[in-house]
Amino acid sequence: MDDKHLRILASVSLAVGGVLGLAGTFAPSASLRGLAWGIDGLGLVMASALLTLVFYRKGQDLVASGFLVFAVGEGIILSGAATDLAASVPSFGAGAGMWAVALALVSIPRAFPLIVRLLGLGTALLFAATAGQIFAGVQILPTSSPLPFYAYPLFVATFFGWIWTLLKTDGPPIS
Repeated sequence: MDDKHLRILASVSLAVGGVLGLAGTFAPSASLRGLAWGIDGLGLVMASALLTLVFYRKGQDLVASGFLVFAVGEGIILSGAATDLAASVPSFGAGAGMWAVALALVSIPRAFPLIVRLLGLGTALLFAATAGQIFAGVQILPTSSPLPFYAYPLFVATFFGWIWTLLKTDGPPIS
């Protein structure tokens, strides 16, 4: 499969993951939340695995490693998608920490436009703060407000910045 098809498939997976991730946050029942977050997580793991290949082939090793870390972090979070929110806190904390690292690795190089990179770095800081609090013993649920609740819209905005960049002309530039 060529890079164009990989970018399209990854973009669709990012969009599905972003939309269902947000929808799961507002789901009226635990079973609907688990279903939305399960599909969301699977889509994001697939997207990040594909983007690891795309960026590795382009010689963007730091960005590729960011998407690889993202896949691992999303897999950790996916393990708690169908559990009780309180039971998912340890895996959510670990996954949020991995998200923060992944977003920083993807956002530091100039593979995406500046605004997308700034969104990614801002989101990384919010997830790092969330993970740090969970690691320190604070009981923060995946739906807690203000964090991580207000980090999710920035996260999804970052996804749509990635999608926009991936789908325009020939995709991400090589810097």
